[in-house]
Amino acid sequence: MGVCVYHSRVSLRRIAIIGGGALVIVLVAVGGGATYAFAGDIPRGTTVLGVDLGGLSRAEAADVLRDGLVGREARLTAPVTVRVGDQSAQIKPADVGLGVDADATAEAAADGGPRLWGSRTVEPVVTVDAERLDAALRPTAKKVAKAMTMPAVTFTGTTPKAVYPEPGRGLEAARSAEAVRAAWLRGDWVAPIEIPLVDVHPVTTREEVDKLVAELARPAVAAPVSVTTPRGTVTVPPAAIAKSLVLTGDRTGKITPKVDEKKLRTALGSALGKVEVAPKEATISIAGGAPKVLASTGGQTVDLKALATDLLPVLARADGRTVAGKMVEVKPKTTTDDLTKMGIKQQVSTFTTKFTGGLSSPRSKNIVQISKEVDGAVVKPGETFSLNGHTGERGYAQGYHDAPVILNGKLVPGVAGGASQFTTTLFNAAYYAGLEEVEHKPHSYYFSRYPAVIESTIFYPSLDLKFKNDTKYGVLIDTSYTSNSITVTMWSTKVYDSVKTEWSARRNITQPRTVHLEDGPDCIAAQGSQGFTQDAWRIFRQGGKEIKREKFSWRYDAEPRFICGKASGEG
Repeated sequence: MGVCVYHSRVSLRRIAIIGGGALVIVLVAVGGGATYAFAGDIPRGTTVLGVDLGGLSRAEAADVLRDGLVGREARLTAPVTVRVGDQSAQIKPADVGLGVDADATAEAAADGGPRLWGSRTVEPVVTVDAERLDAALRPTAKKVAKAMTMPAVTFTGTTPKAVYPEPGRGLEAARSAEAVRAAWLRGDWVAPIEIPLVDVHPVTTREEVDKLVAELARPAVAAPVSVTTPRGTVTVPPAAIAKSLVLTGDRTGKITPKVDEKKLRTALGSALGKVEVAPKEATISIAGGAPKVLASTGGQTVDLKALATDLLPVLARADGRTVAGKMVEVKPKTTTDDLTKMGIKQQVSTFTTKFTGGLSSPRSKNIVQISKEVDGAVVKPGETFSLNGHTGERGYAQGYHDAPVILNGKLVPGVAGGASQFTTTLFNAAYYAGLEEVEHKPHSYYFSRYPAVIESTIFYPSLDLKFKNDTKYGVLIDTSYTSNSITVTMWSTKVYDSVKTEWSARRNITQPRTVHLEDGPDCIAAQGSQGFTQDAWRIFRQGGKEIKREKFSWRYDAEPRFICGKASGEG
């Protein structure tokens, strides 16, 4: 029995030791598992777009995710196909702010309890700029959407007319953004993302339009408004109010009443001239063979921006319709000091071309007309002068006449014919002043009245003459004419001792062919001229040395010998 008891105790002790060891092992295993499971902010087994973020801190997860996305750049930057109704289009993610927010995604991935086993996939947090997306989608949506009828109050004369709002069908920026966020990185990414069309309503109601007519539009044009100024009173009649009062809905249909200052000035017309004094620009002219600056003076105008604001609350009143107008000083764009500092003090170039027919011929009249429009122009330092930009259109309304022009390879009557002669004269004056050539095009045929290569045609608006004043001094363009010549002179401060031209010999010479034209008032005969290629070098000299040269080249076509009438032997 004793032996048995002893062995039983030994066995129990062994069992206890073994059991305790097992418990320690279990506890250690559990403790280690807990340490593993609770490591980092992101639960074990968490992936985003195939990138394992488990066991990482939020900051580490965001960095790892960014690195992981680098390999997906082609996918993340590829154009996305969207469909609105039956219309499809593509948008670039970069254009609409479409992307993955790594920090927000790491935060979302951290939202979950720890785990020892298993896995989970967290969707990336997608960002998109709803306004930019909306702007990108609108051209496509416009093809299938039904536009809202925007509310407004318009005027027929001084009678207000209500335009009532009507709903439409179109895009809602927030809904469009949500559709793109939800579908961009899920499923078959090649499939187009469906953008919903929703009912859209103007924010201004029918009742609000009626209220606007009754409380503002009708009272506004019921009587004039007096604008008092230190220089007198200006009356704003109901017709001017109707033309300048704007009561139209914005993109959402919201009507914000305002007085349009530009429309108000136009509507008031000469009435403002009674109290306003226009500024006088400083000018420069040639007197006694030298440039002379004519002084500028300031002006005073009604502050229309302030008047438009102050006028609005008065329009709803039945009485007390008076507004105090503010006068503002207006400086001339070019002051006496501005011109004086430009250093326009001496002649730097002059060029003359000859014409025939006297001053009574249409062609001569056109040359004189364009020269008058350019006379006195000042080109500021760094400024580019455009002949088309300066004169604008040259048509009958501007005082030009029909004269021969080259069209489709032959001379035909055309308005402003002869303007090219002035253009060539101006080009050469700028050329010999050493100014930078920006744009010019020689004629297709050579005319002996012009220097070869360094000449220019013009045609509004497609062909222009442009040169840049690349000096630090202003340039005055002075034009003059006689009964058989046109002269352009440039006044400034000399930069170069001289600007000369050297020409190459003519090459690739071709002979004119004879062309018979149908006789009639539109037929203009021509003697014809040779075609050839030639180069011209503009050579700049300073301090007795050549400092640079520029090459100009041109190929002239042979001008046919045009004969009005059929060739002998033709029926």
